[in-house]
Amino acid sequence: MAVTNPRPMTIGPETQPYNNERRMHIPKRNRGIMINIRVTEQESALIAEKMAAASISNREAYLRKMALDGYVIKLDFSDVRELVRLLRNATNNLNQVAKRANETHSIYESDIADLQDNYEKLWQQAEGIMKKLVKL
Repeated sequence: MAVTNPRPMTIGPETQPYNNERRMHIPKRNRGIMINIRVTEQESALIAEKMAAASISNREAYLRKMALDGYVIKLDFSDVRELVRLLRNATNNLNQVAKRANETHSIYESDIADLQDNYEKLWQQAEGIMKKLVKL
């Protein structure tokens, strides 16, 4: 005996299944006033060049920021990323030492020296970042 589907599904705009709960709703914009400006080709190119220098791809956001504040600050987070990497390494090493200490009930001097070296690198990196922040 063949089993047939009592409600065959056809795919079309009116019959395509979807779940209302899973549909993404785009929030309405809270900026209701539009301001238009006209620029020359050279001015447009200069705006695009400055946007690229600031690593900004959204022209509307760039122009809004410039109109409201008069400047855009581009921050270099490479030092912070390096600090986070060193923190992860130090945390991993500390966890390994704690695990070994719990298993063997002893800690090796080389493990402690390794942890001290990692923490010294962390503090050096943090000091470098703080010095750069002070210059801002």
